[in-house]
Amino acid sequence: MTAGLDIHEVRNKNIALAISLAILTFNYTDSQVLALVLQNIKSDLGLSDTQLGFLSGIGFAIFYATMGIPIARLADRGNRVTIISVTTALWSVFVVTCGAARSFVQLFLIRIGVAVGEAGCIPPAQSLLSDFFPRAERARAFAIYSLGLPLSVILGGFAAGWINQYYGWRATFIILGCPGIPLAILARAMLHEPRRTGASRPLVIDSPGRRPTSAEVQGSTRALAGSGQTHSFRDVARALAGNRTFRHLLIGNTLLYFFVFGAIQWQPTFFIRTHGLSTGEMGTWELLAWAVLGTVGTYGMGSIVHRFMARDERRQLHLMSLSIAVFGGVTILLYLAAHRYVALGLLVLSAPFYTGIFGPLFAINQSIVPESMRATAVALLLFFANLIGMGLGSFATGLLSDMLTPVYGSNSLRYSLLSLSPGFFWCAMHFWFASNTVAADIERAYREKAPNVVADGIRPTMVNVRAPSPQSPG
Repeated sequence: MTAGLDIHEVRNKNIALAISLAILTFNYTDSQVLALVLQNIKSDLGLSDTQLGFLSGIGFAIFYATMGIPIARLADRGNRVTIISVTTALWSVFVVTCGAARSFVQLFLIRIGVAVGEAGCIPPAQSLLSDFFPRAERARAFAIYSLGLPLSVILGGFAAGWINQYYGWRATFIILGCPGIPLAILARAMLHEPRRTGASRPLVIDSPGRRPTSAEVQGSTRALAGSGQTHSFRDVARALAGNRTFRHLLIGNTLLYFFVFGAIQWQPTFFIRTHGLSTGEMGTWELLAWAVLGTVGTYGMGSIVHRFMARDERRQLHLMSLSIAVFGGVTILLYLAAHRYVALGLLVLSAPFYTGIFGPLFAINQSIVPESMRATAVALLLFFANLIGMGLGSFATGLLSDMLTPVYGSNSLRYSLLSLSPGFFWCAMHFWFASNTVAADIERAYREKAPNVVADGIRPTMVNVRAPSPQSPG
């Protein structure tokens, strides 16, 4: 057990991680369900591929991304637990309501409500978890948190596929939207906001194998006194714009969302149209790809980082870059494959190379900025990723598919997806570039966080400053 960490702190941070993971899983489930039932919605409501791309893309993302910033600003200043519980209840109610939509306009308006609620999930949760887990533990903790993506496939892919096949897309939204409400109540009852309970207590500095000295504790206490400061949005935006690592993470993640959402939102429809799979069969293959192999990739890369490169973010970014490049190559082969089982095998093979990067990615994003900017840094990362990436990626794929229909007929979606796949190499390039500046930006963030600790001769890249839980001894 880490020095200075007692059983109450371990319990508190594990509870926070478990509840956050459960909420994220159902949050992601919504997009999985929508992707799987697009063809059914198209047939029931008489929509075009462009309208479907708008619903699953820019029509959702513009509200999801925009609302993420003011919610993150509240999270950087206020009670993150309240924000998480309220927004979880909000999107759950609207997901259930999707089952009552009778037209494109009604479904679009309901999806706006879903977007606003889901915008309050990730930035407050990542900021909260960063207070519970120090830097050396953060990549593995965020890898576990990121398991929400592959786990959501079990619900949004496998379960939803068969529910949709037997009961329809309306019942699917209702059944899989309901669990979010008790999760919201559980979060409010079980999670605790560290700012409300630890602000007057000295910080403990984790250094491997030893207890902190009195000088270090005094320095960390002074650091805590400054850690509660807040900044204007302009100050935060200016600071992040000057952070070279953040800029490359922002560009790389935005491009990744564009090409991934342009593909993943349409992959079930691609296999249904091109290879004749049913939604139940597609859900089963997605379970194998994203839930099984995706889990292996997410937890596996998080464990590798934790064991071999916990404080070496440069090597973490190299690993992320190579992983996305492999994902891009396998994806190209997937859309070129003529046989359904070859294509499905490549889908399964590609999954861990994509899901594995998110633990290190979000951990690094939290480590390169001061505490008082963490939620906003996540929100800005997701703002551009969702508005440009999620919003335009799915829409671009649908629009290009409609444009290619006169030439390629039923194969238009295949060539639309294939034309976007080389973009993954562009994403990988920016993660590699970020590795050149990450060490300096982390050191600068720790200087701003605890300048007195640095003055005492403790290298910021070897120190993690955290507030103990109210139950821990002083």
